[in-house]
Amino acid sequence: MMKRYALTLSYDGSQFFGWQKQADGIPTVQTALEHALSQIAQENINTIAAGRTDTGVHATAQVVHFDSTANRPLSAWVRGVNAHLPDGVAVLHAQEVAPNFHARFDAFGRRYRYLLQSAPVRSPLLANRAGWTHYALDLATMQQAAQILVGEHDFSSFRAAECQAKSPIKTMYRVELSNCNGLIKLDLHANAFLHHMVRNIVGALVYVGSGRLSVAEFGELLVAKSRLTAPPTFMPDGLYLTGVDYPGEWGILQPEIPEWL
Repeated sequence: MMKRYALTLSYDGSQFFGWQKQADGIPTVQTALEHALSQIAQENINTIAAGRTDTGVHATAQVVHFDSTANRPLSAWVRGVNAHLPDGVAVLHAQEVAPNFHARFDAFGRRYRYLLQSAPVRSPLLANRAGWTHYALDLATMQQAAQILVGEHDFSSFRAAECQAKSPIKTMYRVELSNCNGLIKLDLHANAFLHHMVRNIVGALVYVGSGRLSVAEFGELLVAKSRLTAPPTFMPDGLYLTGVDYPGEWGILQPEIPEWL
């Protein structure tokens, strides 16, 4: 009998060319996961994720679903699958879900964290783990600008040219900037995100923090709905998908953000 399962994953995006399957030989998270799942199920497995992360982007709580006729204990979808996965990705949790559960379409919110180092010299210990700028940044000014993003807006100014989303209008539930152990943490919670949206927001906020863009000009950038005068897209290194929101009746387990992040 066909059953549907949901998995919660964590992965190091620096080891993959994004989530989505590509041409043969190109390592992606989806390719690695489906290969491992197929080994355990002894049948071809296809997965659908809550969100397609880009090359270099990490996840602490990606959610995917898949269907299988294989009769396996839940532990097999965790420990068994992990035994077939490369070191850069791991299944944290597996659960059986209703046959109409959909990892992408049933999600009503996504959470991302961007970790940013502001220092004259980039720490080699943070390579691929945090973004970096050598500019000194004014956190208070950045916090003021970031609040402009809260609410429903047309985020075209922060949208990649190749973005395939049907609408640029998204609702930002929360934006929070904080300084922790010398690193700036940017937490964003929205109903959905456009392609490169977070990295484009980070790029603009770095301009604000370094004085190259005023808070008022940041607001004008949002209203302009255009990438033509926007700051460049920031590096992917410090971006983490940290959670996906689902209605409570689905019972999808979401782990807390790790203390080290």
